[in-house]
Amino acid sequence: EVHLVESGGGLVQPGGSLRLSCAASGFSFSIYAMSWVRQAPGKGLEWVSAINSGGTTTSYADSVKDRFTISRDNAENTLYLQMNSGEPEDTAVYYCVKSPRSDLIVIMMEYWGKGTLVTVST
Repeated sequence: EVHLVESGGGLVQPGGSLRLSCAASGFSFSIYAMSWVRQAPGKGLEWVSAINSGGTTTSYADSVKDRFTISRDNAENTLYLQMNSGEPEDTAVYYCVKSPRSDLIVIMMEYWGKGTLVTVST
């Protein structure tokens, strides 16, 4: 059974940094692409970033480009999202999502974690 458990959320001041983690189990983590998706309070889902299975290719939404960095440690079955220069608009629940593909030719969502809340505020 696929399990994705996010951690690292919390309160951060505007301009601050936070690193989210996602511990994966129940599948061969190293052969699947992964994504981060967020949902701000009262709003719909927004795709944030994706990384291919080998960690060699990444993609970002314009709203987070040059501020967020996605990475993965296939030896530790863990996905990361480094958030820098936080803005109030980054406040959201962040979900770790598994793709059924290894590449980013088509970014797909198959299994979701339960999410971790990030609040950017003074």
